[in-house]
Amino acid sequence: MKFNRILLLLLSFLFLSQCLSAQVLSSKSYKNGLIVTADKYASEIGKDILEQGGNAVDAAVAVQFALAVTLPRAGNIGGGGFMVIRLADGETATLDFREKAPERANREMYIRNGEFDSDLSWEGILAVGVPGTVDGMVKALEQYGKMPLDLVLQPAIKLAREGYTLSYSHAQSLNNHKETFLKYQASANYFTTGDTTMFEEGDVFVQEDLAQTLERIARFGREGFYAGPVADAIVNEMKRYRGLINYRDLRNYESKWRDPVEVDFRDYTLHIMPPPSSGSVAIAQILSMIDEYPLEEMGHNSADYVHVVSEAMRRAFADRSYYLGDPDFVDIPMSELMSEDYNNNRMTSFKDDTVTSSSSLSHGEIQGFMESSETTHFSVVDEDGNAVAVTTTLNGSFGSHVSVSGAGFLLNNEMDDFSAQPGEPNAYGLIGAEANAIEPGKRMLSSMSPTIVTKDGKVSMVLGAAGGPRIITATLQSFLNTALFDMSSQQATAQPRFHHQWLPDVIFFDDFGLSPDTQVLLKAKGHTFFPMPGIGRAHNIFIDRNGFLNSGVDPRGDGYAAGY
Repeated sequence: MKFNRILLLLLSFLFLSQCLSAQVLSSKSYKNGLIVTADKYASEIGKDILEQGGNAVDAAVAVQFALAVTLPRAGNIGGGGFMVIRLADGETATLDFREKAPERANREMYIRNGEFDSDLSWEGILAVGVPGTVDGMVKALEQYGKMPLDLVLQPAIKLAREGYTLSYSHAQSLNNHKETFLKYQASANYFTTGDTTMFEEGDVFVQEDLAQTLERIARFGREGFYAGPVADAIVNEMKRYRGLINYRDLRNYESKWRDPVEVDFRDYTLHIMPPPSSGSVAIAQILSMIDEYPLEEMGHNSADYVHVVSEAMRRAFADRSYYLGDPDFVDIPMSELMSEDYNNNRMTSFKDDTVTSSSSLSHGEIQGFMESSETTHFSVVDEDGNAVAVTTTLNGSFGSHVSVSGAGFLLNNEMDDFSAQPGEPNAYGLIGAEANAIEPGKRMLSSMSPTIVTKDGKVSMVLGAAGGPRIITATLQSFLNTALFDMSSQQATAQPRFHHQWLPDVIFFDDFGLSPDTQVLLKAKGHTFFPMPGIGRAHNIFIDRNGFLNSGVDPRGDGYAAGY
């Protein structure tokens, strides 16, 4: 027993050393512009756009299209996401380009022989929502960009046509999904070697059909995707596998500008994507619930700190499951959920020495009144001080695994983010209720939480993460690590994290991220644990008091910072 405990302590030390040393040494500060993404090619493309005179929105759009080429498991044109913009003059905007349910979708679409078949909402043609990425990128560029669309798209087109070198992790991710790709002819053509061999690190990956699709978007804008040959190809793919999306769904899709959720905590203001992002409400609630506790005195990731924060997470996620959905379809009691009185009341059952079991804790009562590991997030700041945070996804790794023949891109599996069957968990174990039930034209609830933080009116942090529901808690902890414990950009991003989402009733934590002594103390309070190989993957930017841009590149993934 003593030997095992010593071994755990050693492994914990090694993990923390990796997080706090290797990546910290490679972190740099920049004065003019900085891009932090999950991919080296995309980050360099974003930097090039800034150096050519583009602004943060130009660079963000270029990065989005580049990731569709170099990170097909999450970057996309067949998915959707959210964008938060903060201009140097103080204007803040949020753009919802989340996918929508097709007009023929209904809440019985996954019922077979009287039972809910969860596989249908996760893989294959019925899992696909109407894509929003292209409409969103075109709209953002038209509203806030400086460069023309064709110029912004050229780097991605070149990468798709000439190819790029596969990293080890990229090659392995393609190989790991080969069996599923082979079920769908277009995906087998695009994302396997075409024979019994496997991809290897160093292989050049060429995507000519995708290059042609991107060229159509560059030439015709939105219509290059939602009409013409690409729309024909999408609809034909739907017919081939008996899917639901039709020409009207594509023609009628529209991304939407929304008002950001603004949350004050200590000396900071967080500007967060509103619903259908659930992160804004959840983060606001958690911060409200924990604000009165002496968090700094407790110490970072101490047993008391983890206990308080995880209990707040538990309550926020319980509310998430009941109240949140697409605000165009359901009435969300936003002011009540984020009010100090409501959140203080939610914590009245909290005890310092014991847990509140999830089985005994439901959503809070309001009078008069209810995701993916392979997401990707990127952060951008330009030389004028404009900032953009974008989180985008296909949902699961490589989405539905269905590709569009002749167009070269994968389709999402976002329909799983609905409460496909209210009361049943989705692929991430999240329980949903009627507010997030399937309806034609409705956007599914999301955990994506792009966030821009200001202090004294100036941008201080650009935050976000990948990782399904762990996006919310990863983004939260990146913020708290700096706001409470004054950590540097890389430390705040790399520190071990923990996560509680109400159900299942367990604290998930980074492998070796909680010391054995801390686990013993938490176990005495009634907590149970489940280690995971990474609680989210964050790509952050922190701006210091001297105006220097500092990258936060998560060691849990292959992120990359490019600045000048």
